[in-house]
Amino acid sequence: MPAHRLAVRTFLDGPGLTPADLAMVFLMREDDDTEPRPMPTLTVREVPGAVTALESLGVKSVKIFAGSRVRDARASQGTSPTSLMARAIQAAKKAAPSVFVMTETCVCSHNDSGECWLADERGNMDLEETVELLAAQAVMQADVGADIVGPAAMIPGSVRTVREALDAAGHKRVAIMPHLIFESSLYEGYRATMAAVPRSGARAFQISPQHPDQAVHVTREMVEEGADMILTEPALHTVDTLVHLKDKIPVPLVPFSVSGEYLRLTDRRPDGERDMKGLIEAYTVLKRAGATRVITYGALDIARQLRAS
Repeated sequence: MPAHRLAVRTFLDGPGLTPADLAMVFLMREDDDTEPRPMPTLTVREVPGAVTALESLGVKSVKIFAGSRVRDARASQGTSPTSLMARAIQAAKKAAPSVFVMTETCVCSHNDSGECWLADERGNMDLEETVELLAAQAVMQADVGADIVGPAAMIPGSVRTVREALDAAGHKRVAIMPHLIFESSLYEGYRATMAAVPRSGARAFQISPQHPDQAVHVTREMVEEGADMILTEPALHTVDTLVHLKDKIPVPLVPFSVSGEYLRLTDRRPDGERDMKGLIEAYTVLKRAGATRVITYGALDIARQLRAS
């Protein structure tokens, strides 16, 4: 096939990356918080403008991460209906009801240890209490308007407990997209921005990149527990996992292009903005590999570039 000729390539071109393939990341901060951070952040007052801009460009979903200013050993603010997360969800849904709001459901940004789990009296993991808190957190997020909740700690049994809690609270239509996370240094920008650095120095249940078979096993368990979708991260580290899973599990796969990918694959232009070409290429590969959507910090800028072209 003479695909080197432009006419042939143009004739054969299929659908490429579109704004609808993307979901935007919102990292939240309080209105009076002016601390400089590695990653871009939003205040609740800025959410309506951001979400309507995304909607106008064809981006149909956002993923919200929000921590607590006051943290304690029980991550008690994570379930508060007046928390930063709750206010961000409400602001997004009020401004653009048709935009899907996804959340992170975890204790790491509410726990004074930065861990994804609560500790018992001896300092060991209290997984039962942690899972119960995750379920309460998911219900609160659904109560204020979340469409898709995202258990992120990868604790066995947490997806099932969250599903049961949502159903009992009347949120049967709210979906669950648990995180399937590989260990990586690419999360550092996010962790520094959200002050979610674990005291132990590691996330207990994340998967070693050397054991992709474990990722398949964990994914199947999540689906059996009631996962409606699976988030995989870091996005480009999970291409082989996407290819392997797309014909083996009956739910959509949604890679999350994490902070390190965003920072490393975008160059600063002379005007101070970031060049999105590297991300567009990467996300086209992810779509080809089986991604249903790609969650990214660059969704707004990429959508603008796609629209312009």
